Amino acid sequence: MTGSPPASSPGLPLGLLTDKYELTMLAAALQDGTAHRRATFEVFARRLPEGRRYGVTAGTARLVEALQEFRFDAPTVNSLDDFLNTDTLEYLAGYRFRGDIDGYPEGELYFPGSPVLSVHGTFAECVLLETLTLSIFNHDTAVASAAARMVGAADGRPLIEMGSRRTHEHAAVAAARAAYLAGFAGSSNLEAKRRYGVPALGTSAHAFTLLYTTDGEGQSPSDWEKAAFRAQVAALGVETTLLVDTYDITTGVANAVEVAGPRLGAVRIDSGDLGVLARQVREQLDGLGATETRIVVSGDLDEFAIAALRAEPVDSYGVGTSVVTGSGAPTANMVYKLVEVDDIPVEKRSSHKESYGGRKCAARVAKGSGTVVEEVVYPADEPPPPSPGLVWRQLTAPLVRGGEPVADLDVHAARERVGEGLHSLPWDGLKLSKGDPAIPTRLIAPTRRGR
Repeated sequence: MTGSPPASSPGLPLGLLTDKYELTMLAAALQDGTAHRRATFEVFARRLPEGRRYGVTAGTARLVEALQEFRFDAPTVNSLDDFLNTDTLEYLAGYRFRGDIDGYPEGELYFPGSPVLSVHGTFAECVLLETLTLSIFNHDTAVASAAARMVGAADGRPLIEMGSRRTHEHAAVAAARAAYLAGFAGSSNLEAKRRYGVPALGTSAHAFTLLYTTDGEGQSPSDWEKAAFRAQVAALGVETTLLVDTYDITTGVANAVEVAGPRLGAVRIDSGDLGVLARQVREQLDGLGATETRIVVSGDLDEFAIAALRAEPVDSYGVGTSVVTGSGAPTANMVYKLVEVDDIPVEKRSSHKESYGGRKCAARVAKGSGTVVEEVVYPADEPPPPSPGLVWRQLTAPLVRGGEPVADLDVHAARERVGEGLHSLPWDGLKLSKGDPAIPTRLIAPTRRGR
C-alpha cells in the first residue's frame, strides 16, 4: 500500500465520517451488553447498475488507510455528549478497530451477490464502520466500473482522467486513483500523483491561447495562437500537446506544425464533431509531414462516444465528467449488512432487500481456456462444491488482521488485476449494450439456515 492517509476537511476527525444512528445503536448495545457479541458484516451489491454486466472492486486500500485514522479525539467525543451517555463516550474515546477483514482484492471484478468485503469483530467495533465503508466503496467502485468500460471501448488507446473540476475536491483524488486502477493512463490531478503515484498528464487549456490576445495593428487570431504555441513549445518542448480548436481548427493545426515542426508530439481537439474533425486533422497533419503527431480528443466523452470513435484516427482520449460521476451510475449500490452473530447466520427478509446469512467466501470458476463461467458464493466454514472439469480460483483473501493491513494493496497490482479479469470474461460480457451480468452468481446456502 502506498500514499498518505485520506484527507478530511480541516478540523473534522475521521470518526465523524459516519451517521448518527450508528452511534445510537452502539449506545443501546453497550447498555444491555450485546455490543460485545462477535459479528460479521458483509458488503455486497444486490444488483449491478442498469445496463452493466460487471463491476470493478475499488476502494479497499483507501478503507484500510482510513481505519488507521478512524478515531474519536477529545473534542469529537465532547461534541457528542448531547445525545450519548458517559459509557458510550468513554468507549468512543478508546475506539480502534481491532477486528479482521476479508474480501476481494482490489481490482477484482464483482457481480450481484458477490461478498466483496466481510468485516469481523465485535458488533460495536464493526457497526461504526458502515458509513465510512460504503461511502468509499460506492464511490470508488462506481468510478472504476465506469472507467473499465471506457478502457474496453478505447480498444488499447490511452485515456486521461480530467474530471477534477466536476466533483468534490477530495472525491477528485479518489476518482483519479479509481480510474487509473481500472486502466486509465493517468490523470490531470496532481494530488493523485503525490498520494498514489498516478501519472500526471496535461499541458494547457484555451485560456492559455486566449492570454496572447493583443490589440496590435494587423494582429489576427492566427498570430495570437502562434504566439501561444511558441511560448508553450519553448517551455515544454516539441513533444508537448497543442490545443488547436480555440479559433479555427484548420488554421490551428497549420500554426501548430509551423511553430513546433513535424516532430510535434500531439494536437488536441476539444469540441465539434470529433470523428469528422479527427479524420480532417489526420489528413492535414500527414500532408504537412507531421505523420507521427498524435491526435487527442476530449469534450463530454463517455464509453459510448469513445466506442463510436473507435474507427477514427484518434490516438488518445481525455475524459472528465462522465468518469468521475460513474457515467450514469454514481453509486455501486453496495450495502453493509449483518450476516452472522456469535457464529449464528442471520439474514434480512424484507421484500427486495433480502440478505443471506453466514460468513461467506467466493470463487470464480473457469473453463480450461481461462474463460470464466460462474461465480460461486459458499459458506466460509463449509467446503466448496466440486466442479469437475473446471478451474477454481479463490477470490476471498485476508485484508486486515487485528486491525492491521496484511494484503498487498498497491494500486499498480490492482490495475493488473482488472485487466486480467476483463480478459477472462466471455465476449458477451464486454458489450456496452444492456444485458444480464457477464456470468451468473451461484449461492450455496449454509447448512444452518439464517434466523
